[in-house]
Amino acid sequence: MIQSVSRRTFGLLGIAVAVTIGFSTPALAQTQLSIATGGTGGVYYPMGGGLAEIINTHIDGYSATAEVTGASVENMGLIATGDADLAIGLADTVAQAYAGTGRFEGQQLPMIRGLASLYANIVHIVALESSGITSLEDLKGKRVSIGAPGSGTEVNTNAILAANGISYDDIDEQRLNFNETADALSNGDIDAGFWSVGAPTSAILNLATTQDIVVIALTEAELKAAMDADSTFALTTLPGGSYNGVDEDISVLGIPNVLTVSSKMSDDMAYAVTKALFENIAELQAVHPAARETTVDFAMSASPVPLHPGAIRYYEEVGANIPEKLRP
Repeated sequence: MIQSVSRRTFGLLGIAVAVTIGFSTPALAQTQLSIATGGTGGVYYPMGGGLAEIINTHIDGYSATAEVTGASVENMGLIATGDADLAIGLADTVAQAYAGTGRFEGQQLPMIRGLASLYANIVHIVALESSGITSLEDLKGKRVSIGAPGSGTEVNTNAILAANGISYDDIDEQRLNFNETADALSNGDIDAGFWSVGAPTSAILNLATTQDIVVIALTEAELKAAMDADSTFALTTLPGGSYNGVDEDISVLGIPNVLTVSSKMSDDMAYAVTKALFENIAELQAVHPAARETTVDFAMSASPVPLHPGAIRYYEEVGANIPEKLRP
């Protein structure tokens, strides 16, 4: 098969992304699927790559490619325009897109459907030990990476800061992706950065090998304020030993990541992808340990939008207890 990659500009959110288009002889014809992920320094991209390999290996007639994108917000736009077939997004961003709230005010995307919930992000707030930053309040007046434009990290950052009385006017915000944030911290170009990502993540792992880092712990009151403001936040733990210099468990905010598609996807395709994902989950776990959280039970408890009917068919086959709110 010969493949070419072209750049297109998409209208909904003014997004440019690489789309893989396949050309082949009729005898070798395959349906091409594009999986919108995130930056290469996070977990979305390797997870998307692992899912693409499962599709390529286990679903006859389909060929999938993981695409680098700006992550959650951008990915919902790509599903809406049909320029991605599958996309990973943070639960709060997915819920906002479906309801037309938050970043999607006036841009409701009611075609968003879930296939599965993959794993929970952990909101990391990282600074160098030498910065002296040890609390959320210390971020005031500092240069802070709030996440890439169009990312779930930025959505989470804004929610956490706003819930605790801090606005972008109180900081010098920088809109950097995961790798850019790590590089800027290392070079002294910023003072702190936010990551909403599965743990451990390569960008922070690499930073912690060359710099002494600190992961800023929120107080109980700050954690509660964020969870009260955004119901998709949940209290979870960053295990000690996740990164060099992080020796003790830290209570952090977690938020599920959801594998989404359009309601226009055929039931048979949605069923085939969901079935292949769960029947070959060990292959995804070999790509990234975050996939250990990818279970049917997690999908039932963490999906913020209705499931695609094709996915529901699979869940019914395996005897899952499907909440009524997840049925379209």
